Amino acid sequence: MAGTRGIDLAVTLGFGLLIGSVAVIEVLCDLRNNDRPKGAEIFMRAPSRANLRLYERNLVEKSWVEGQLRPWGQLAQLVLLEDAGSKALVGRDGWFFYKPGVEYLTQRQLPTEASHNASDALRAIVAYRDALAARGIELLVVIVPNKESIYPEMLSQRAGKLEAIVAPETRSLLDGLSAAGVETVDLFRVFAAAKRDRATCSETAGPATPPEPLYLAQDTHWSPAGAELAARTVAQRCVELGWIAPGSTDYVCKRHSIRRLGDVLRMLQSPPLERYIQPEEIHCQQVVELNTGQIFQPQADCPVLVLGDSFLRIFEYDEPRAAGFLAHLARNLRQPVAALVSDGGASTLVRQDLYRRRELLQDKKLVIWEFVERDIRFGAEGWQLVPLPPLVPPGR
Repeated sequence: MAGTRGIDLAVTLGFGLLIGSVAVIEVLCDLRNNDRPKGAEIFMRAPSRANLRLYERNLVEKSWVEGQLRPWGQLAQLVLLEDAGSKALVGRDGWFFYKPGVEYLTQRQLPTEASHNASDALRAIVAYRDALAARGIELLVVIVPNKESIYPEMLSQRAGKLEAIVAPETRSLLDGLSAAGVETVDLFRVFAAAKRDRATCSETAGPATPPEPLYLAQDTHWSPAGAELAARTVAQRCVELGWIAPGSTDYVCKRHSIRRLGDVLRMLQSPPLERYIQPEEIHCQQVVELNTGQIFQPQADCPVLVLGDSFLRIFEYDEPRAAGFLAHLARNLRQPVAALVSDGGASTLVRQDLYRRRELLQDKKLVIWEFVERDIRFGAEGWQLVPLPPLVPPGR
């Protein structure tokens, strides 16, 4: 009995010392940096619920010990429990998914939630279409499917052989835009058909030559194949509508291979995890102007302006450059395009940016507005009514 009591006492003391050592280490780190110990902050404010929550949050966010241990804890959590934390979900066969995108697809919006909906998006888009039309500018809306909408079976085996899923909010917006006479490109249908064709080719060719998926396994974004297919589809739609005639600039493609660690993994901010997981090997087609040999770059003085989010940035402004949606849109249209990109801000922020850069809208015939479908509910700053920028005075 005495031996058991001694063990209990030793465990209790050891646990107490372990907990107490964290506080001692934090104080020493603060003093070394000539900072006031974080523990003293609790005495600097009135003990209200909000102040206590703020104090607790600051302890976690500014903790040196937590900063050292958290990345290793995340790695253990992923490897042992297949849990990627609050921002990501572990899929099948090395695929990772952005949790807000999955929530958009699987969870219905509650009336009490402070997020936005398809009605907000519809009102903002129709108002922007009308404002552009008053200046003789056409609008084409391109809603990019969430990764999990096209590849639900890579999130869960229970999805079976579903080709694609269109969330109710997305379908509501597409139907509303159609009823309002706003032209759109249905990438859900296009991507589902391409996925089906790829599956058929895979069965015919065998496992030695698997088709490239339309989305990256570790990333929220489309793959080069997805970007190229979207660009080709949008270009065809522009020409079919008679809004843009094919130009005369010839472009060629050069193959580039890059290694990219997906943004879903980088969101976790865990260097040990980033070293543990191998980056994806990605094969891109970089677009080069035939006459000059220069890689494609957006140009302001052309009739087409593309507004959008990071789906326009990937492979275009990121490595290897000139291999994303914009470059392949220009290649298919055989003419340069202008662009304005706001990462995560295609619902409102990109239009606010355009208001401050009115020269980008000068002499435009067509605006292509791209945004990812989860932004219907989660778009930064919601779906505000944003006016067009003032006209550029003649001669300027």
